[in-house]
Amino acid sequence: MTSMNPIERASLIEEKLPLLYRQLQICHICPRRCEANRPAGETGYCGAGQDLVVYTAFLHHGEEPGISGERGSGTIFFSGCNLKCVYCQNYRFSHSLEGSRVSSEDLARIMVRLQEKGAENINLVTPTHFLPWIMDGLARAFRNGLMLPIVYNTSGYETVEVVRLLEDAVDIYLADMRYITPSLAERYSQAPDYPAVNQAALRKMCDQKSAVWEGPLVKQGLVVRHLVLPGGVDEAIKVLRWVNENTPEALISLMFQYQPYFKACLYPEIDRRVNEEEYESVMDYLDELDLDGWAQDLSPEENLAGVHFRPSLEGLI
Repeated sequence: MTSMNPIERASLIEEKLPLLYRQLQICHICPRRCEANRPAGETGYCGAGQDLVVYTAFLHHGEEPGISGERGSGTIFFSGCNLKCVYCQNYRFSHSLEGSRVSSEDLARIMVRLQEKGAENINLVTPTHFLPWIMDGLARAFRNGLMLPIVYNTSGYETVEVVRLLEDAVDIYLADMRYITPSLAERYSQAPDYPAVNQAALRKMCDQKSAVWEGPLVKQGLVVRHLVLPGGVDEAIKVLRWVNENTPEALISLMFQYQPYFKACLYPEIDRRVNEEEYESVMDYLDELDLDGWAQDLSPEENLAGVHFRPSLEGLI
């Protein structure tokens, strides 16, 4: 975790706020670069406009063990998304703006309240399209006593420029590596540039944050997540190989919780769960590598998916 005190972190973040808010006028915050004038009320590809929208926040015990710990990760789920995968398990709020419209001051209060409830860290889920407000809220929270590590929980579809802006604000990158193959990224997420963009971002994240542990908890570093899709053994092996060769200091998190949510039924090849043979093939390859991290069981708890979360900020504002 950064050696800076919270007030120093707040000051460094505040220096970046004018640039971040200006970027909303011709929005280039994410790789879509859709150029929406969000302060004027236009909405971007992500669905977001001029308001910060939070779907829910709570102490989450379903993240990686090194993130959730004993007391839970103070997780804030933002509505909307710049990737919009066809199999999204959070589709109820990631493909819409369902949730509560809050201010940066409100967001700061949510963070501090989660700390008071015993959170191990503050976990920002799908945050980039709201980055100016979130950075503003972080600065306010640091000035109001927030001391926890900050987790940036992202689809991995990030520009290197944004990762640079995050260096002083974030301790842990919890970043997806969804695809290596552009055609898959295009078919399921309408983002054929995802692999190139993602790999550049992960390299920058790894350069910024070396792994730091405090007992069983991760306090700083990069965790690379990969959700294994049905029929995705070759893709999973490519992801593991890439991480092993390019960011070997990163922690790996292999996820087998895929279910055919949302529009997956329209894609016959992914309209099922991962089977035992696929699971064993991926795990056998992982065993050949010298990567640290976690792998889910083949049948993890189904209620971990975002479709089961209820919209609520009760007791946090």
